[in-house]
Amino acid sequence: MAQRLLLRRFLASVISGKPSQGRWPPLTSRTLQTPQCSPGGLTITPNPGRTIYTTRISLTTFNIQDGPDFQDRVVNSETPVVVDVHAQWCGPCKILGPRLEKMVAKQHGKVVMAKVDIDDHTDLAIEYEVSAVPTVLAMKNGDVVDKFVGIKDEDQLEAFLKKLIG
Repeated sequence: MAQRLLLRRFLASVISGKPSQGRWPPLTSRTLQTPQCSPGGLTITPNPGRTIYTTRISLTTFNIQDGPDFQDRVVNSETPVVVDVHAQWCGPCKILGPRLEKMVAKQHGKVVMAKVDIDDHTDLAIEYEVSAVPTVLAMKNGDVVDKFVGIKDEDQLEAFLKKLIG
């Protein structure tokens, strides 16, 4: 609600050209650009004061879409794969998932992580004998070489990954 009110005040001040009157400071900034009309049409003048923030796309973690996707990206992978079998409703999974992603990212591509939602892929859970979530499988050359069930701390996860990488 507060965000909507702030946005409404901002838009009103931009449209009217007057700074907003309220307890918030005026929302004028060097980072705003105004379109400039030219004979050829509308052009935007770049502003060197503008800062663009981006997030890094994780290439080490991916969601499994279906059985053939699992076969292609996990079983046939030349890179060792950590398979996080989780569920949306699972509290411990919500704790372990980000912790595991962070540890895999620290390995700088030596290992990748596949996320498998057990509710969407029960066939994979049955095939790999997953009886509880979270379950984490370590796969190398298409074979399960290690496995654990439940939450682990960062030191245990690091040891698990080092063992997989070799």
